[in-house]
Amino acid sequence: MAIADWDQPRYAAYRDVRLRPALDLLARVPADLPPGDVVDLGCGDGAVAAALAAQFAGRRITGVDAATTMLAQARLAGVYDQLLQADIAAWQAVAPPALIFSNAALHWLSDHDTVLPRLARMLAPGGLLAVQMPAQFLAPSHALLRQIAEGMFPDRFDFAGYAAPVHALEAYHAMLSPFGAVAGWETTYLQTQPAVAQGHPVCAFTQSTAMRPFLDKLRASEAARFTAAYDVALHDHYPLLSDGGALFPFRRLFFTLKV
Repeated sequence: MAIADWDQPRYAAYRDVRLRPALDLLARVPADLPPGDVVDLGCGDGAVAAALAAQFAGRRITGVDAATTMLAQARLAGVYDQLLQADIAAWQAVAPPALIFSNAALHWLSDHDTVLPRLARMLAPGGLLAVQMPAQFLAPSHALLRQIAEGMFPDRFDFAGYAAPVHALEAYHAMLSPFGAVAGWETTYLQTQPAVAQGHPVCAFTQSTAMRPFLDKLRASEAARFTAAYDVALHDHYPLLSDGGALFPFRRLFFTLKV
């Protein structure tokens, strides 16, 4: 399920937690890229723009995203040479990029077998595709959303035969190795979610991302009941700490392709 648009302020409240995987990915991007632009694919609110510009000074930086709220915020950063509103599944580079960098965006697309080879073919010779995606879909934080939604609103949610949108690393290696050298790894970040004024800390985190496609299909009163049920269920899997916060292990998958 995709998100039509984003609650940018709620998303930005966890900027530091969301930025760390992007910086970890960027640390694996070599400096000796061929001539060409740097593309921030699914740039969101521009959180990684400054880091990209610092590492690739003198290169043209292009941000691509479909969400108007995010692009408006990214524009305020004043870093991108160009911002494009486009479906990242259909976006096509005008000239071969040196780097396509995609942080926490491609998991919203379903057809990775088509999208990723297409991105690989766009790159300049010697160019790099660098991708980070959440791999949290079978964890309680995400599985509970599906279970509760299907149980409460079976007319709108059916997850029979559900398959996570992010594959195993081996699948991406098989998919992309015909184009060049592939490296992949996974990291589980132990996020310490701070206490919030109302509800469970993990619920506050997922409301800006994973919960959004569910809430978009519900009326306000239904969304309130759904959120309350999810909030209660989280306590069994992510017990509160003495200060009201919670430990939240969050798994992420990374890979790079050098063509």
